[in-house]
Amino acid sequence: MDLSKMSALFPKPLMAESSDQEKIPSRHLAAAAVAEGESCEFGSTKYFALCAFGGVLSCGITHTAITPLDLVKCRLQVDKEKYKSVGNGFKMAVAEGGAAGLFLGWAPTLIGYSMQGLCKFGFYEVFKDMYSKAIGEENTYLYKTSLYLAASASAEFFADIALSPMECCKVRIQTSPTGTFPRTLRGAFPKILAEEGVGGFYKSIVPLWGRQIPYTMMKFACFERTVEALYANVVPKPRAECSKGEQLVVTFAAGYIAGVFCAIVSHPADTLVSYLNKAKGSGVGDAVKVLGWNGLWGGLVPRIFMIGTLTALQWFIYDGVKVQLGLPRPPPPEMPESLKIKMGLAQQ
Repeated sequence: MDLSKMSALFPKPLMAESSDQEKIPSRHLAAAAVAEGESCEFGSTKYFALCAFGGVLSCGITHTAITPLDLVKCRLQVDKEKYKSVGNGFKMAVAEGGAAGLFLGWAPTLIGYSMQGLCKFGFYEVFKDMYSKAIGEENTYLYKTSLYLAASASAEFFADIALSPMECCKVRIQTSPTGTFPRTLRGAFPKILAEEGVGGFYKSIVPLWGRQIPYTMMKFACFERTVEALYANVVPKPRAECSKGEQLVVTFAAGYIAGVFCAIVSHPADTLVSYLNKAKGSGVGDAVKVLGWNGLWGGLVPRIFMIGTLTALQWFIYDGVKVQLGLPRPPPPEMPESLKIKMGLAQQ
């Protein structure tokens, strides 16, 4: 019998592990090969590319689906005298443009948020893996919330650069009075480019960062920690024993909880983005003076409903894509053995 072949089937039952291997974090060792039922290695280029594709579907589909609610929310923010409430906003939108009027801005929404989703989810996975390797296994466990916050903030910085031109077109299409601005992307984009140049697409990039970076940090960090809390305190069995369907239910619930917090922390900046994209020549300071404290919180209720539902669906779609494509879905980092020894928690 060839013992060398036998040893390949088991975790080195006949030989001691080398000192080099002991230094490699166990999570990285587990990701070094494609597990049964998975389509790629965790942390591989293919893995990151497919995560980005999942982000395209996650953000592009969901944001486009709620275009009517987004349209009313934007109009409530920029013209509170005309649009008194959510119900009134829907009624006036239909009266002015028919049922089709509720979907004004769907094209820049679909393109812009698909591009944003690609960067948001794809880069989040890249930065999370990169930062985790940089700080080591023990610090990854000890400071995992900070890791989630740093990775998501880094990803959103680039995601907003990709989103900003289409967001600018969308808001102008949705909030400009009838007859004063094109109602389609093919008319809006060249008009802004001709009148304001490339800079016109990025004049609200700072408040966009102010809205999206806190939103995304909350979206990812709150989601990750809520998932951990649900499995620890609510779900009656370990994650490994849950079916994929049951895991997706937990994903949806955690996504909705995260979405509520996302809406609250990012709402004032969201109002500024809507106002600045409508008001030519206005700065952030001018917008704050005009809107006032109460005005900055206009449209919060519909946005909580919109963002809560949106975030839950985005995580559900993203995790669902991972399941369907056979991507690795590793559990949250566990306390490494070396840290257990340092803290006196290792079994004697």
